[in-house]
Amino acid sequence: MEFLPSQCDLHMHTTVSDGTDGPLEIMSLVKEKGIGMFSVTDHDAVKGCGIIAESITGNDPTFITGVEFSCKDDLGNYHILGYGYDIKAEEIQSLVQKAHLIRMNKVKMRLERLKDQFGISFPEEELEALFAMDNPGKPHIGNLMVKYNITRTKEEAIKNFLNRIRIRNEIIGPEEAICSIKASGGIPVLAHPSYGNGDQLIMGDEMDERLRHLTAMGLMGVEAFYSGFTGRLRNEMLSFAEKYSLFVSAGSDYHGSNKLVELGDNGTEGCPETPESFRRFIKEVSERPGAYNFR
Repeated sequence: MEFLPSQCDLHMHTTVSDGTDGPLEIMSLVKEKGIGMFSVTDHDAVKGCGIIAESITGNDPTFITGVEFSCKDDLGNYHILGYGYDIKAEEIQSLVQKAHLIRMNKVKMRLERLKDQFGISFPEEELEALFAMDNPGKPHIGNLMVKYNITRTKEEAIKNFLNRIRIRNEIIGPEEAICSIKASGGIPVLAHPSYGNGDQLIMGDEMDERLRHLTAMGLMGVEAFYSGFTGRLRNEMLSFAEKYSLFVSAGSDYHGSNKLVELGDNGTEGCPETPESFRRFIKEVSERPGAYNFR
C-alpha cells in the first residue's frame, strides 16, 4: 500500500507514558484527522500498542507497533524508536521491563533530591498516585509542582528545578536498544536526530559522526520528517539518509495537551516529493510482525 509522508504520523504518546490521551482515544483521534498510518511510541513502554493491536478492526487506519527508548553512551543522548516489532517478543519485553525499573528509580531519586536540595515535597497520596502510573517522569512531577503552586508551569518546573538535579542511575545504551528492536522483528530509527534528546541542536559533522556511530550498531532509519524541524534540518536529514542508505520516517511527537504539537503535524509541509527512503521504509515495515491493516 502506498502512503505519502503527509498521511502518516508515526510518533505519538499516550497516557501509558507522558501523553494525555489514552491508546483508544488516540486511535479515535487518528481516524477523525484522516491519518492513514499511525504508530504509538510511548517512552520505554509497549502497553498502549498492545491495547490498540487487540482492538483494531479492518475499518481502522493502518497501525504499526512503536516504542521510544531513552539511551546514552560516550557520544551523548539519543532517543531510539522501534517500529513493527512483535509485541510478544521476549527481547522487546525484557528491555521494556528494564527501562521501566530505571525510570521508576529516577522518579524516586528526583523526588528525594527535590526534598533535599529545594525543600519540596508532596502529600503521600500524591506520591502513591504517581508511582501507580505506567511510566511517570519529569512532566508528571512538574504537573504536581504546578498543582501545589510551586511553579506556574510544568516547563518552568522542569527547567528551574528538575533539570538542575543530577542523579547517577543505570542507563540503556543505543546498541542495546537497537539490537533488542531488531531481535524482535522491528526497525530501529533515530528520533528527532537534529534535536538529540530534545534539548540540543546537532548538525553537520557532529551529526555525521553520530550516524556513523549508530549505523555501525545496526540503526536502520532516521526521523527526517518531524514537527519541530525547519526545512533546512529536514533536508539535511534526508541527505544523511541517502548517504547512509537509511530509511526515513515521519512523526509529530504528539503528547496531547502536554505539548503544543498537533496530531499529524510531521514537518512535511513544503516538501515537494516523497523520498525513496520513505517509500522503502513503508514497504519494509509493512512486512514486519507488528504491522496491522496493510491492505
